[in-house]
Amino acid sequence: MARITREKFKTEHTVFDAFTNRTIFKLLSQGNFDGLIGPVSMGKEANVFVAAKGDEKVILKIYRLENADFNRMFEYIQGDPRFENLRRSRRHVIFAWCRREFKNLLKAREAGVEAPVPLAFANNVIVMSFIGNSEASPKLKHAIPGHPAIFFRETLKDIERLAALGFVHGDLSAFNVLNYHERPVFIDFSHCTGVKNPRFREFLRRDVRNICSYFEKLGVKSDQERIVKRLMRIVERCNI
Repeated sequence: MARITREKFKTEHTVFDAFTNRTIFKLLSQGNFDGLIGPVSMGKEANVFVAAKGDEKVILKIYRLENADFNRMFEYIQGDPRFENLRRSRRHVIFAWCRREFKNLLKAREAGVEAPVPLAFANNVIVMSFIGNSEASPKLKHAIPGHPAIFFRETLKDIERLAALGFVHGDLSAFNVLNYHERPVFIDFSHCTGVKNPRFREFLRRDVRNICSYFEKLGVKSDQERIVKRLMRIVERCNI
């Protein structure tokens, strides 16, 4: 792809604030991608875009500096000992939230969980691998699996893999799981936290409730309490 000048980049990316534009251009200049293709989703706190990288695609997740609820982010992140000295200012919190998701993706991949590969990050922008073919894989909420019971078991296995490292996704639902060729892929790891977080069990129980409730509507029976107890036994054996 032809070299993109800073002036051309600014013209094409007027949708972003000036600071975010500089961050995106920095990541582009470092060779992390060649240019944006188009949006995947536009949320209140983050926008997700597909970008080109040679003959392949990558994903850019861009946290919005003005719209993101940094007070809510701070409430979640302050229980994470990895960020215990975080300053309560909008940009510091949003940058930490972005950095946290990048680290959590690394942790998920380490655990063997199917998740995007984190490639790079700067300030409020993460670059990660693209999940899909010609189009991005749909969220589970919008793509009911052909065999719900099998998909449910595979989802539980990935929750167990995280638990074996002493981690919980923290925001798992049918909106944060992709259906990629009838296989679950977890996304949105910004809430992911470790067992030393005092709210760990609360988040684990909520993840289990959300996933079980979704699959129960598809006719898959489950015992939420039994699943939580099994997960907690796995966590206790991880010696963290």
